[in-house]
Formats: sequence, C-alpha cells, structure tokens
Amino acid sequence: MNSLRNRVQLIGNLGQDPEIKKTEKGKSVAKFTLATTESFRNSEGQKVEETTWHNLVAWNGLADVAGKYLKKGREVAVEGRISHRSYEDKEGVQKYFTEIVLSDILLLRSQKEKDE
Repeated sequence: MNSLRNRVQLIGNLGQDPEIKKTEKGKSVAKFTLATTESFRNSEGQKVEETTWHNLVAWNGLADVAGKYLKKGREVAVEGRISHRSYEDKEGVQKYFTEIVLSDILLLRSQKEKDE
C-alpha cells in the first residue's frame, strides 16, 4: 500500500509551453501548468464545467522530454506526488505553493489532433 501514498494521476491540457531551466548543478527542470475540467449538472439542470489549474514540475530526463514534446493545449496524462513549499517574498510575506512533482508523462492527443 505504500505505493498509494501521495500519488496523483491527472488527465488534462497544458496551459503553457514548459519553461525549461538548468539548476546550478546542471539538472534540468521543467515547470508548466495543466488544466483539468469537470462537468456536472447544477440544481437547475444546466451543464456546468469547472476547470482546475495544477502547477507541475518535472526533473532531469522527464524535464527534457517535456521540453521536447509538450506544447500549450496538448492533452497529457501525468502521474506524480503533491509537494507543498513556502518562501518569503521581497516584502517579507510568507507565500505557500503547491505543485505536483511528476514521475511520468503520457502524451495523448495534441490540440491539432482534437480539432481534426
């Protein structure tokens, strides 16, 4: 059961092209967003869609794959773990940030393929 702890799987569309950087130690890191959309009917019977945005981060080889193959609008399935971190901004205010650290990416249909 340990493999089920802190495990996230999402399918959605990329909100931006991945931003690829190298750390001081030469590791690749890719940061990008993913939108997931849920549909339901409200109490009046109208269809409602709710979109949730997720911050994603990929490291090393997975970051290189993200930089090479992922583009804004692309549909992907991702798996990873939730990570919470905090930092102090320039004004000394504590900021909190939640992201999903990826362990796997599966390319699904591209935006172009969906439009055809």
